[in-house]
Amino acid sequence: MAGLSRVTPATLDVLEVLLDDEVEPYGLAIAKKAGLATGSVFPILARLERLGWVASDWEDTDRPGARRRLYRFTPDGMAGARVLLAERRGRDAGRRRGLGGFTPAPEGPR
Repeated sequence: MAGLSRVTPATLDVLEVLLDDEVEPYGLAIAKKAGLATGSVFPILARLERLGWVASDWEDTDRPGARRRLYRFTPDGMAGARVLLAERRGRDAGRRRGLGGFTPAPEGPR
């Protein structure tokens, strides 16, 4: 986990999307799947790339429109992400146990 000193919930969401996707995702798809704004996702991806956790390449395509940058884990990034996400799942499970095993329902309109 060298260099990843600040791990926000948004960073964990991006890591989870990158781990779950079978296709090399591009920024907008990552943002949509994580439920985050692109203004949050692209800085996270840039930081992960600077740290060597993620690599990216421009899409090679003949389709019309702008090329997309595709992101994928490096081996170190994949290992680090799995550890961080396992820790997150452990914390989440502990919180649910503290609630007697129940997950509170989201609040709706009253």
